[in-house]
Amino acid sequence: MTDAQWSVIEPLLPVVHRRLGGRPRVHDRRLVVDTILYVLVSGCAWRMVPHDLVPWSVAYRWFREWTLDGSWQRVHDTLRDRVRAVDGRDPQPSAAVLDSQSVRSCEGGEAIGYDAGKRVRG
Repeated sequence: MTDAQWSVIEPLLPVVHRRLGGRPRVHDRRLVVDTILYVLVSGCAWRMVPHDLVPWSVAYRWFREWTLDGSWQRVHDTLRDRVRAVDGRDPQPSAAVLDSQSVRSCEGGEAIGYDAGKRVRG
């Protein structure tokens, strides 16, 4: 992740203050985000994270915490608004697309016949 990308994302991720008596933070938040993005982009399993990134358990813990508190949704919304503004559009979408069948299918005739195995009609 570039410095410019990090400068956009960093303020959207909450800083968790250390609890009294807790351990000091060992891993940098930027490296945690890099590890999470590595897993999401590459599609690898959490336990298969390369050793030059933060341990998988640390990355997964922060991914889950930021998912539950809505941080990833805030990142998504902010990035969407920025992309739309760069394209010269309203930050918020004004229309939605619904998918539906556009051509009516023909209705078939009745499927009535004789089933010899069951000795019934229909």
